[in-house]
Amino acid sequence: MAQELNVVEVYNDLHKTPELGFQEFKTSAYIAQKLKEMGYEVTTGIGKTGVVAIEKGAEAGPCVMIRADMDALPFKVNGEDKVIHACGHDSHCAMLLAIASRLQGKIKRGTLKLLFQPGEETLKGALSVIDDGVLEDVDIALGLHIRPATDIPDGTVAATLMHSASIFVRIDVEGLSSHASRPHLGVNCAEMLAAIVQNAGLLKFAPTLTWSMKCTKIDVGGAAINVIPDKGYCMYDVRAQTNPLMKDMLEKLEKSAQSTAAAFGGKAKMTLLGDVIPACEYDDELVKEMSDCIAETLGADKLRATSIGGGEDFHFFKIKKPSLRTAYIGVGAGATPGLHHPDMKLNPESLINGVKVMEAFALKYLG
Repeated sequence: MAQELNVVEVYNDLHKTPELGFQEFKTSAYIAQKLKEMGYEVTTGIGKTGVVAIEKGAEAGPCVMIRADMDALPFKVNGEDKVIHACGHDSHCAMLLAIASRLQGKIKRGTLKLLFQPGEETLKGALSVIDDGVLEDVDIALGLHIRPATDIPDGTVAATLMHSASIFVRIDVEGLSSHASRPHLGVNCAEMLAAIVQNAGLLKFAPTLTWSMKCTKIDVGGAAINVIPDKGYCMYDVRAQTNPLMKDMLEKLEKSAQSTAAAFGGKAKMTLLGDVIPACEYDDELVKEMSDCIAETLGADKLRATSIGGGEDFHFFKIKKPSLRTAYIGVGAGATPGLHHPDMKLNPESLINGVKVMEAFALKYLG
């Protein structure tokens, strides 16, 4: 049986080597070495830089996969390019390695699969490991993410993390150039984009669901101020509580943009920048079991029913394999001032809570 790893020490090691998505070479090498030392069957190069470890029990049972993401974020600090672990992925890997050290030798039935996933911040990491077959034998997929102090208190654990569907959208418009003294001879893309944004803000969706549709960039016109611009574009960040709601929002945004452009005598084309990141679709029974497990393992005072989240490519697992049962916890680690802030700090001592909960939950199915 492997010696239990100290999650704080592992976190401190990983925090020193932040790497961008699909470039996590030092991180994956560190992880693979630790897993091999524990005695796991280890495969590297999953989805380019991902790592998978497996241990099988002697008796029949489900395949339970626990996933952690590995990549850090790019920043420009005082004019210098930096890579910083500002979303806590180093802490996720530290927790999963500590979980691995506690579970090694205890798997009696089924299969334990540990996935260290690359490129979550690129929004392509989950798809890359799916393409490499990581889900083929998996029955249950579990995830975890630290939470900032503004979401849940430090030291608590949320039984669910409510991720929204999300996508970036670009709307390109085409008009007709003319001299600004003769605007009637042109089709002004600056005015067209302003109207597109205004009309998109008038769209209505179910008030019982949470959603947001924000214009985050407008680019139009050239060097000359006295020329009616004939081309331009705007960008949107679109988020929705459910996957059907996201579909409805995108359809209405596209129709609104096209009809608004047509009213000006121009054209609009909407492009999705990548795949829509799915909203969470958790298994209700698993979530109830996870909630009970948190209360039993840490005490009822440490349990939080849910926490808000952002977007997460973990949920491609369920979309690509609908039979999959999923659950995802939020580990309160006092992160401040917030996720994706270059100065983000967390309390590494609280990571042990995520370790204990995931160990106990996995053993309910595999021990």
